Amino acid sequence: MTGHDDGLPNDPEGIGLMIHALVDGELDAAAALAVERRIAADPRLAAEHARILALRGAVSRLPRPDVGDAFLARIAAIGAPATQARDEEPQRGTQSALPGLIAGAGPGQRREAGTRPSQVRPSPRARRFGSFDWRAMAASIMISAVLASGATQWVMQSGVDDGFAAAVASGHRRSLLAASPIDIVSSDRHTVKPWLDARIGVSPPAPDLAQDGFALIGGRVEVISGRPVPALVYRHREHLITLVAEPRQGGKATQPDDVSSGGFSMVHWSDGAFSYWAISDMERPELDDFVARFRKAAV
Repeated sequence: MTGHDDGLPNDPEGIGLMIHALVDGELDAAAALAVERRIAADPRLAAEHARILALRGAVSRLPRPDVGDAFLARIAAIGAPATQARDEEPQRGTQSALPGLIAGAGPGQRREAGTRPSQVRPSPRARRFGSFDWRAMAASIMISAVLASGATQWVMQSGVDDGFAAAVASGHRRSLLAASPIDIVSSDRHTVKPWLDARIGVSPPAPDLAQDGFALIGGRVEVISGRPVPALVYRHREHLITLVAEPRQGGKATQPDDVSSGGFSMVHWSDGAFSYWAISDMERPELDDFVARFRKAAV
């Protein structure tokens, strides 16, 4: 038993569906407030909520594919036989097997005298098919293909380790699609840092920036070029920030450099001990603000 008496489901699947409903705007005010209180009290739910919002934001920023009229006509033709069969008059001299009902109609659809079949309101299923937006379906297929494709290019500026930056981008993209974007759920750096250190023998600074609007929600281990590296995850409103910290030996400090392109914002810098890569779907000024606050707090 749990201590929740807010009327919401307590099983992980049930509360997960409620979070999706909250994001989709399908809850009334009371239910939405109850879900938001659960999210505020549970870091795992907060991470899941942020992941869903971040994924929606990433998808919304993808270019919409241009679907031609010829393709739409071919897709619409798939349903043409069913539509024609529904609207055709019964052949002269034949009667419906259900007197008083239109042949082929569902229960509750009664034909009135003198009414042509084409004037009868189609079934809800038929209406949904007839009003289906094939352009939206084709666009969603294209978006899914882009998200799932490992061939999505990440164009980087010259002078930067393109392979490492591309791997950081791929890791961030995978985290948005994963069941959880983090391996260790905690807003306490004294929990996250020992967890990372116990698994890969190194942990970067993990300052608490919640008062600045950037809440630490946990961390995970990324494997880049066959080598595990630590990654911290912060949340800023509906956005997630992945901060990958590559250990350096005898490295020199460098100033933040914009290396973003292709849909995500990415900033790279070094403090000598670590080479940092911060990536998010936030606008660049917001990510720059995070980087500045992180660098100041990590000193």
